Amino acid sequence: MMFVLSGYFNERVFFLTVSQSPNVEQLRSQMLEMIWRDKIEGSGAVIPQWWVQNEAKTAAQTLVVLDDVWSLSVLEQLMLRVPGCKFLVVSRFKFPTSVINCTYELELLREDEAMCLFCHYAFGQTSIPLGINKNLVKQVVDECRGLPLALKVIGASLRDQPEMYWTSAKNRLTRCQPICESHEVQLLRRMKLSIDCLPEKARQCFLDLGSFPEDKKIPLEILINMWVEVHDIDAQEAFAILVELSNKNLLTLVKDARSGDIYSTYYEISVSQHDVLRDLAIHLSSVEDINKRRRLVMPRREQGLPKDWERNAENPFNAQIVSVYTGKMEEMDWFKMDFPKAEVLILNFSSDEYFLPPFIDNMPKLRALILINYSTSNAVLRNLSAFGNLNNLKSLWLEKISFPQFPKTTAPLKNLQKLAVVLSDINNNLDQSVIDMPFLFPRLLELALDHCINFSTLPASLCQMQSLRSLSITNCDTIQELPTDLGKLSSLQILRIYACPNLKWLPSGISQLIWLQYIDISQCVNLGCLPEDIGNCRSLEKIDMRECSLIKTLPMSVQSLQSLQRVICDEEVSWSWKDLEKNVPGLCVQVAEECFNLDFLSE
Repeated sequence: MMFVLSGYFNERVFFLTVSQSPNVEQLRSQMLEMIWRDKIEGSGAVIPQWWVQNEAKTAAQTLVVLDDVWSLSVLEQLMLRVPGCKFLVVSRFKFPTSVINCTYELELLREDEAMCLFCHYAFGQTSIPLGINKNLVKQVVDECRGLPLALKVIGASLRDQPEMYWTSAKNRLTRCQPICESHEVQLLRRMKLSIDCLPEKARQCFLDLGSFPEDKKIPLEILINMWVEVHDIDAQEAFAILVELSNKNLLTLVKDARSGDIYSTYYEISVSQHDVLRDLAIHLSSVEDINKRRRLVMPRREQGLPKDWERNAENPFNAQIVSVYTGKMEEMDWFKMDFPKAEVLILNFSSDEYFLPPFIDNMPKLRALILINYSTSNAVLRNLSAFGNLNNLKSLWLEKISFPQFPKTTAPLKNLQKLAVVLSDINNNLDQSVIDMPFLFPRLLELALDHCINFSTLPASLCQMQSLRSLSITNCDTIQELPTDLGKLSSLQILRIYACPNLKWLPSGISQLIWLQYIDISQCVNLGCLPEDIGNCRSLEKIDMRECSLIKTLPMSVQSLQSLQRVICDEEVSWSWKDLEKNVPGLCVQVAEECFNLDFLSE
């Protein structure tokens, strides 16, 4: 079917996920660029409305699929009246014929289709295996009422479970409300079974997922950090729980092609979740009175804080996790709230300016702070003094912000261990010779800058951070050099300098990093060589140097890398490494395959 459609529209079939809380302006901009990209010169050009109205009389034959549409007002803003452009709208709701001229209502799965789908997830095949109680399986499938997501999730939750467990599940499904409910209510009721079957920590981790906006990829690093702080588990157990939720189809792991071993950063993996599963997490988290909930979550983006929060603000909120999702917020938009037990604060917003909430001062136990801006431009943060009282903060994530210029009087974040700055404008604020990194972050273990712009080097004071174990500078095309004293990072174990095309050399001080276990310089296309004395890194176990086309030879000192276990490189330099392979027991030299990943274009 899709092949026929694609052929009819000459490969011009485009998909846009609208969601419950859309940025309409951004969606319109994306759609206009899709439809008229062949008529506008320059990639990513902004298409003005006057041009659409006056010049673009006819588009090439195009199909735009608008998925997950919730609002008639949003739909009307997105459906452009342009000859040649057709729209297919996917929604839970029926819209008037004045907007949608033809409606197709999808039927529930037939009995045979439901059985086939269920068996795929429960048994790994499309039919009931021999030796399995067919009548019991049929009863469970019937209770799923032909709802595809229920069949998928419940099937996965019962996989490899004993018959007594299946019987218990069937009985609980039977006690759901009558069949006259809406499909959505039926779905939530039935999928709750899969959540009830989870171990308690995994169940709580699933419920935490409702704290993030719908239809957005959640960086795995954020989840791992949050779960470690909130549920008193280590990173390995947190990752195991995530895999368990993925195996039960309660979330989807979106892996980067580069990930897959112990040195792969969690920044390379993200998580997505079906919006109905998010609805389930929010529903189950909202059963108690608002002041008693473990999670206080705004389900969708609003202009300000919910009215029921304000009505109950006289009493303390017991929430352990607080998630806010707004547009621009100024000082007057906040009101006083008390969070004596809050350990995680997630600030989702869409604006070029954002005033940090004053109630941060009333979060004495805050351990993880996440700021994510979904606007098309970087946001300037106001009320930076709020950082001064975060004495227990261990993890800080800043995404799509203009990195602040810290005044000399800034109080240090004494217990911060992980700092990630993503898709942000550094604005040369890290280039200041006066910035004192060891003073600001005296116990920092991990520092990551990813897809950041407008900085050419790192502050020299970075090299005085004796606690730093991991330094990641990735996808930063403006950085030109690393500090010459990088070798003073005496505790550094992981160094990622990935996809930094303007970096031309590595400081010789790297050879002093005696505890360095992993170095990634892949896609540093202008890097000419490895440090001459890299052989002094006696603890080095892995080198990733794929797509470093200018590195043709290796320094003689690599013969001393007796701990080296794996090298990933291009074919041109692989022969030099293979000579070393004969002398280093256990060394594996892997020639990299070409990998083109354009997923970031859909963000």
